[in-house]
Amino acid sequence: MKIAVAGKGGSGKTFLSGSLAFLFSLAGYTTLAIDADSAPNLGCLLGLSSREMDTIVPVSKNAGLIAAKTGTTFPGVYSLNFSVDDVVAKHAVSTPAGPHLLVMGTVTSMGSGCTCPANSMVRALLRHLFVERSEMVILDMEAGVEHIGRGTAENVDMMLVISDAHRQSLEIAGKIAKMAQDAGIPRIALVGNRIMDATQDQIIQDFAQDKGLDLAGIIPFDQSVVRAGIAGDSIETLQHTAAIHAISGILEQICCKVKERPFVQGNMGKDA
Repeated sequence: MKIAVAGKGGSGKTFLSGSLAFLFSLAGYTTLAIDADSAPNLGCLLGLSSREMDTIVPVSKNAGLIAAKTGTTFPGVYSLNFSVDDVVAKHAVSTPAGPHLLVMGTVTSMGSGCTCPANSMVRALLRHLFVERSEMVILDMEAGVEHIGRGTAENVDMMLVISDAHRQSLEIAGKIAKMAQDAGIPRIALVGNRIMDATQDQIIQDFAQDKGLDLAGIIPFDQSVVRAGIAGDSIETLQHTAAIHAISGILEQICCKVKERPFVQGNMGKDA
């Protein structure tokens, strides 16, 4: 499966992406997490240190890689015909939490007409990841709505749009969902995050019904997640919390829908 996670900045997008990647990996799936945010920090959640993160050059900013793939012997001319099947093996890094991580850098122009070498490289790589590879791919997308476009969306199996109960966050979620529908993503679902009470739960349910969206699940407000964020702890330290339990339920729903059998943590083979 290829799952994109989108939402307003600060909505919990990276936390959901990291949790999904961790739980799929824990269940035995070969899992690749892609950080496509312009301020990448998914690696920290997956257990990499700040120093290790600082050594990673995003694909979209890796001038040497881009030149090697798209360059020609003619000044100002670059190739549109190049292979990217070796990029994951050479540039994805293993993480303590289990998934491999590929830091893509921003993909906000993926749906635009930009044909510069960097965007051509990113487009080709994402297409390869979404079409030709067989592992679980979790894509933590740029915050907001600008990134949605056919350059990435047409090959995603599912988009999870995350939002808390605040009106601004829900408005952004609605715009993302509409653009994703227009882009042809086959399944779009809403995830409510940091939900504190029955009133907020009802707000999320009413919004999903009003927009005609599946509600993949509700993640409760969890003080353990707040403390882990302050301390910079990895997702592994949260696996017995209420938030991760709720996200496990989201995975169970996803796998039941797609594989017609329940997701049982720790009891799945590498048959994705």
